[in-house]
Amino acid sequence: MVCLTCNKRDTKVLRDALRALGKDNLALIIHGGSFPAIDGEDTGFGTFNSNAGHNLIDFASNIFNSIQLGPAGKTKLKDSSPYCGTIFSGNTLFIDLKKLTQKEWNYILSVETYNKIVENNPKQNSGRTAYSYITKAQNDGLREAWNNFKSGKLYKKEFEKFKKENSFWLENDSLYEALSLENGSDYWYSWKNEIDKKLLNPTNNEEKEAFSKRIAEIKDKYSDEIEFYKFCQFVLEIQNEETKKFALSKGIKMIADRQVAFSDRDAWAYQSLFMPGWYLGCPPDYFSKDGQAWGFPVMDPEKMFNQNGSLGEGGLLMKNLFKKMFKENPGGVRIDHIVGLIDPWVYKAGRKPMCEEGAGRLYSSPEHPELAKYAIAKMEDLDWTLEADKEKRVKSLSDEQIKLYGRLIEKVVMAAAKECGLDKNAIVCEDLGTLTNPVDAVMKQYGLQGMRLTQFVVPEKPEHPYRCKNIGEHVWNMVGTHDNNPIASWAESMINTHEGYLHAKNLVEDLFAEAENKDDIIVRLTQDKDYLTFVKLTEIFASKARNVQIFFTDFFQIKETYNTPGTSGDQNWSLRLPNNFDSMEHIDLYKILKAAIIARGSEFASKNAALIEKLS
Repeated sequence: MVCLTCNKRDTKVLRDALRALGKDNLALIIHGGSFPAIDGEDTGFGTFNSNAGHNLIDFASNIFNSIQLGPAGKTKLKDSSPYCGTIFSGNTLFIDLKKLTQKEWNYILSVETYNKIVENNPKQNSGRTAYSYITKAQNDGLREAWNNFKSGKLYKKEFEKFKKENSFWLENDSLYEALSLENGSDYWYSWKNEIDKKLLNPTNNEEKEAFSKRIAEIKDKYSDEIEFYKFCQFVLEIQNEETKKFALSKGIKMIADRQVAFSDRDAWAYQSLFMPGWYLGCPPDYFSKDGQAWGFPVMDPEKMFNQNGSLGEGGLLMKNLFKKMFKENPGGVRIDHIVGLIDPWVYKAGRKPMCEEGAGRLYSSPEHPELAKYAIAKMEDLDWTLEADKEKRVKSLSDEQIKLYGRLIEKVVMAAAKECGLDKNAIVCEDLGTLTNPVDAVMKQYGLQGMRLTQFVVPEKPEHPYRCKNIGEHVWNMVGTHDNNPIASWAESMINTHEGYLHAKNLVEDLFAEAENKDDIIVRLTQDKDYLTFVKLTEIFASKARNVQIFFTDFFQIKETYNTPGTSGDQNWSLRLPNNFDSMEHIDLYKILKAAIIARGSEFASKNAALIEKLS
C-alpha cells in the first residue's frame, strides 16, 4: 500500500498528475451516515460533524478537493433511505452528541447518557449503522440536551434569530412533528384525523377558520415538542457550519445531494402544489422490468410557473430550497435524477409506471388524455414508431421548446446558484440511465455537467457515451456510484465471460492503443479481476473528463454494496467506513495516475516523463 497522507510532497505529486491529466475536481463520494466513528464514540450512525468525520475530511484533503455527500434531509422513522428525506429540515442523526457533552455546549448532555448510547449500540464498531436503534437513542439524548438548554443562557439569542430566519419552513416541519405525535405516526396518510391531513391546505374560508383553530390547539398542546424540534435543527445548523468551515480550511468543498423527490412531510405541507393522483417514477429499465414506482408527488406545472412565465408558488418553493443548499454547500449541489426536473416520468396512483397503464412523460405526451395540457412537445415532434417510454421519442424541438423544457433549470436552479455567488459548474446533474432528447437538449443548451458511469458501458456499442474514448470534458466521470456494486465485485463477475471479453477488448483499444502485445493484455483482463479493476480505475483518469468521483467502497476496496435499488430495511443504506479507515489498504492512486498518463499515448507520456518518474 502506498501512503497518500505522508507529507506535502506526496500531495504535490498527486496534484501535479491530476493537473497534467486536465482534472479540475477529484471528489470522494460518501453519504453522511457512512462516515466512520472513533472507537468509544460509535453511537450507531455516521456524521461528518464528529471527530471521526473531521478526521476523514483531513485525510481526504491530501488526495481530494471535494466530498460528495448524500441527501441530508430528515428521514422517516421506518425508512433509512436518504432519498426520502425532507427538502428543508436536516437529518438530526448528523448531530454529533459528543460535542453536546463538552464545554462549548455547556455540557447540556451528560457523559453518562452519551456513554450509555454508545455502549448499547448493537452495531458497535461493526462498520454498519444501527438505524432503528439510533433514531430513538439520538432523540432521547437530544431531549435531555433540550431540557438542559432551556434552563441555561447559552445560544439563546442565536436560537431566536435562527427560528425567525427559517420560519418559512421550520414552522411547517415542526407542526408536522407535533401532529405525528398526536396521530401516533410520522406517515400522515395513515392519520385518523382527516382535518390534520390537510391542515395547511384549506379549500374555503370555513376550512381556513376551522384549521386555524386546530393549528392553535396543536401548537398549544405540543408547544415544548415544537420548540424541541426547532432546537434540534438549530444545533444541526451550528455543527454543519463548523464542519463547512473546517473543510474549507483543509481545501475541501462539500457537495450536497438533492433528490428530485419530496418527502411525506413536504407532501403534507405543500399538497396544494402537487398534481392529485399522480406520482413520480421511472419507466421500465435495467433495474426493473415494470418500472420503478417511487410514490413521490409530482409538482403541478401550473403551480410552478405563472402564465406570464414568472415563478409561481411552487417555483418559489423550489428556488428557496436550492438557495438554502447552495448557501450551505460551496462545492455545489448534485441533482439526483435531473430527468425529473426537465422531462419527468409520471404514473397514476394504484397503477404501475408503464405505458400500458397510463404512465407517460409529463411534458412530452401531447397524445395523452390527461397529460396533453402540459405538453411542450407537439404531435408532429414525436416519432410514432417508438413507445412513450423510449428516450428518442421526441425527435425534434425548436429553441423555444428547449427553453420551456429548461425553464425550471434556468429560473430556479441556475438563478439560485447565481444568487449564492456560484455558477452553472456548481450544478452536478445525475443523468444516468434514461436520458430523453429534451433532457439532452436542455443540458447542452445550458452547458450543464452530467455524469458518465464507466461500469455501465455497453461494450457492443462503439459509440456508447460511457466508453472512455467517447467521454467529453465537461462531465463527472466515475466507475460507480451508490446504486452499483463496487468495481472490484463488478470485475469479479466479468472474469471468464463473453461480456468480460468485450469490455477487455474496448479497454485495450482505448487505453493500450500503442501496445504491441494487445492480445496478451486482453487475455489478462479477462482472467485477472484485480488487473481489470485497476484498468477500469485508470480509465476514468485517462478520459478527457475534467471531473472525477470515486465512491468510498471503490477507493477503500470494500466489496460490499451500499444500496440495492428497490429494497428496504435496516441492512440497506447501512454500510459505513470502518473506524480504522486510515490504516486500510486503498487503491494505489500513484500507480493509477501513472498508467493514465501512459494511456494518453507516447507523446503525452514523453512530455510528462519527470512526473511519471515521481509516480513510480
